[in-house]
Amino acid sequence: MTSLLDHLATGATTVARCWRVTRADGVVLGFTDHDRDLVFDETVFAAGAGLSARALSQTTGLAVDNTEAAGALSDAAITEADLLAGRFDGAQVEAWQVNWADVTQRMLEFRGTIGEVAQAGGAFQAELRGLTELLNQPQGRVYQVSCSAILGDGRCGVDLTLGGYFEEREVEEADEGRVFRFADFLGFDDRWFERGRLVVLSGAAAGLVEVIKNDRLSGRARSVELWQAIRAPVVAGDRIRLEAGCDRRAETCRLKFANFLNFRGFPHLPGEDWLAAVPRGGEVNDGGRRTG
Repeated sequence: MTSLLDHLATGATTVARCWRVTRADGVVLGFTDHDRDLVFDETVFAAGAGLSARALSQTTGLAVDNTEAAGALSDAAITEADLLAGRFDGAQVEAWQVNWADVTQRMLEFRGTIGEVAQAGGAFQAELRGLTELLNQPQGRVYQVSCSAILGDGRCGVDLTLGGYFEEREVEEADEGRVFRFADFLGFDDRWFERGRLVVLSGAAAGLVEVIKNDRLSGRARSVELWQAIRAPVVAGDRIRLEAGCDRRAETCRLKFANFLNFRGFPHLPGEDWLAAVPRGGEVNDGGRRTG
């Protein structure tokens, strides 16, 4: 960074801006507003990709740094299909100021994620959120009856790769990417996959994930409905994975997953009726447990 500051102090500068976008599926894209490609950190920052950014608003303290990125949709870089499918949602973004004559002279100006994305007329505009945005999320444990862990995460401990907790198969019938029907799908109880995930493994929607709303078994047939439609075409023959769901109740944790030792809720927490109870005349009000 010092060498870049020395370069800027000369007054005659050769400076460009570079952005690196890392999507959740591992795809890495590089962009620059320079008129030729730049390469550093094993990333090619493509020129003429149609990406630009507004001035970065940086603050002290815990306020969120933010800016916006805008550009043209391109088959070679950011496509309308990828934006509509949500492949850029939450993507990691890094922005540098770079001396294009000597790319070793550079300074990281921004690191954050992509927020809301709007697109129309062959162009897009994306909100960029700084790292302090994460501080807006609740931290620590919450005292509640239901479990606060996410099924399969480190706090839960359930291994969803074990047999009985997932099923991979080809799509037989897909209704608008939201309802999936199978003529012969036994081996799992009714509602087994409710609140679980549907992961697309192949086809145009490969890598996309949605949460399962309903899982109904009727005879040998099964119907799986999602809360939101997959935002890319899913057709018969595409391969998907269905993962078991959890309603976060203690009974489910114990009976369905045999995982009660890792239950992260407080099933014996008194309810609102108990908290609002008042002494009654004619009853024993000594603080002891009531019987009968």
